[in-house]
Amino acid sequence: MDLSNYIPFPNIRQSINIPDDLSQVTVYDPSEEVDPAEAGLTQHDINTIWEGVENYYKTGIHPSIALCLRRQGKIVIKRTIGHAKGNIQGDTTAPVVMHPETPICQFSASKAVTAMIIHHLAENGQLHLTDPVCHYIPEFGAHGKEAVTVYHVLSHRSGFGIIPDNISTDVLFDHDEAVKMICDMAPQYPAGHTASYHAITGGYILHEILRRVTGKDIREYLKETIQEPLGFKYFNYGIDENKIETVAKSYFTGWPVVYPFTMIVRRSLGGPWDMAVKMANDNRFFTSIIPSANLIATVDEMCQFFQLLLNGGELNGVRIFDPVTVRRAIIEAGKMQLDKSMVLLPMRYSAGMMLGSDPFGMFGPNTQNAYGHWGFINSFSWADPDRDIAVSMLNTGKPFLSTHLVSHFDLLTRIARHCKKD
Repeated sequence: MDLSNYIPFPNIRQSINIPDDLSQVTVYDPSEEVDPAEAGLTQHDINTIWEGVENYYKTGIHPSIALCLRRQGKIVIKRTIGHAKGNIQGDTTAPVVMHPETPICQFSASKAVTAMIIHHLAENGQLHLTDPVCHYIPEFGAHGKEAVTVYHVLSHRSGFGIIPDNISTDVLFDHDEAVKMICDMAPQYPAGHTASYHAITGGYILHEILRRVTGKDIREYLKETIQEPLGFKYFNYGIDENKIETVAKSYFTGWPVVYPFTMIVRRSLGGPWDMAVKMANDNRFFTSIIPSANLIATVDEMCQFFQLLLNGGELNGVRIFDPVTVRRAIIEAGKMQLDKSMVLLPMRYSAGMMLGSDPFGMFGPNTQNAYGHWGFINSFSWADPDRDIAVSMLNTGKPFLSTHLVSHFDLLTRIARHCKKD
């Protein structure tokens, strides 16, 4: 459903050109999708869910949408619609159709992977989640942050999520400078008390802890522990410079961000929303390591990652995590709170994941036990043990607000209702 005809300013958003025949921009290999009956579904279930994707695409907000859905460990949907590049107002790039194998940035869903790497270190006895961060990074304890633990950082309760106003965004491409900036910050809230989403800051600190504990960078560690053992082609922070052109492009779409949201976004991202989207297409963004924001993966790789967690840490006969480690990562870290950062929503967090809720949560209706993460508040990847599903729904439009929200939540609802609880 597109509500643009019912709002007073429908023409101020950037949108795509939608073909009359959506099959022209829909890509999938039927041989990769099982008979729905093998996963306890019907063809009607699949058709209804995909119709939700098509309706979402028709809002004109997302140049491309990719969906991979596993039920009972089997792929029932692995498809894309739209263009990885081009086909949007104001962009002269030649249109390139999106494919399921196209790498795409996961943005904040990178945090879920970064968190599991930290949990992996804890599983191996290389750190303790309840240790103060300053045990590993002594200079972090300055200005009243000495009580902040690793667990607080993972669960967005460390109190240092807001970026100082006078910081250049170039710092975000320099790990050492970013860590120095964060160590020099005073906390906005007492450690452990307040949910305040760390859009950028937490990833640098978690990466620095890993560096000091292992002597490696997180890109190398991820490659050794997850990417190579599971045979993923991409699934790492950034990408080689000679492969940047293969990555789907991000676009600022939707309504302009207006006050007071401009102020809220700047506090969390360090600059305006449209600038953040522009930075996401900067070559430095792809060649840097930004653990909170620049994991590059295909939609299937991200879906497999959550299937790995749904299986208790094992995938295709390869064990990555102990089941207890996965359980520790997905249990609720504190009661639902109104998040005090740019989120401004009641949120449930674990030590690394965003959690669903009842009667309606970020992963759809009646998703109390679902866990996952969003990316740039538009892409969502998650697992729902009650429904035995692992899902990755990625898109390349980056609106802050727009009429697409109705279709977005309709799609989540279709997935939840047609993949019934066991």
